[in-house]
Amino acid sequence: MASTPTVGSTTRASTLYEHLRRDLLAGQHAPGGRLRLETLMQQYGVGQTPLREALNRLVADGLVERREQRGFAVPPISPDDLREITDTRCWLESLALRQSIERGDAAWEDTLVLAAHRLAGEARLPEGDTYAENPVWESRHRQLHHALLAACGSRWLLRFCEQLADQWYRYRQLVVVRSLRERDVPAEHQAIVSAALARDAEQACHLLTEHYRATAALLLDDVTSWGQTPGAR
Repeated sequence: MASTPTVGSTTRASTLYEHLRRDLLAGQHAPGGRLRLETLMQQYGVGQTPLREALNRLVADGLVERREQRGFAVPPISPDDLREITDTRCWLESLALRQSIERGDAAWEDTLVLAAHRLAGEARLPEGDTYAENPVWESRHRQLHHALLAACGSRWLLRFCEQLADQWYRYRQLVVVRSLRERDVPAEHQAIVSAALARDAEQACHLLTEHYRATAALLLDDVTSWGQTPGAR
């Protein structure tokens, strides 16, 4: 009979899952590289059982690949993959945003306004012009994009959108410096929010799509980014 995981082991696996997830999204493990169990056990100070549990959860999220007879690996990055992620995110979030605008009530509007206000009040660059990720900005940025879609009425659609947002974040870290230098991202956010609050679904979806495609275009044009990890900047 299979043993039932204890509360302690489940908690350790959950904590490890979050730690690994953050590191994968931040590019701490090189795209395409193998995730050797022995190395990870030493690096994170954990045993094999919680590590395998965490890695299997990350496989389900699409942030880790399981390779036959070769264990686990970080998914590689490629221009074609980025294009597919971008297209799919634009399709699904446009659907979710249209439904959210149609179904959203006053409470949804209040949440959206608050999320936009909180993001606008946080500097993306905490240390002048030199890029260093601001976790507060990143959290508020994710909250704003979630708030736009939150009233769509489908938890499955929201879940798929969140998974694509994670994949997108992994790529966005490669182009963040150019993105900050060449675009007025706060103005883009404000325009999307204004259109959503005006219940102009067509304009809001158009602006949201352009927002994502602008970042994708920067990365696809920046050939030197491919093969680099975010930590190399």
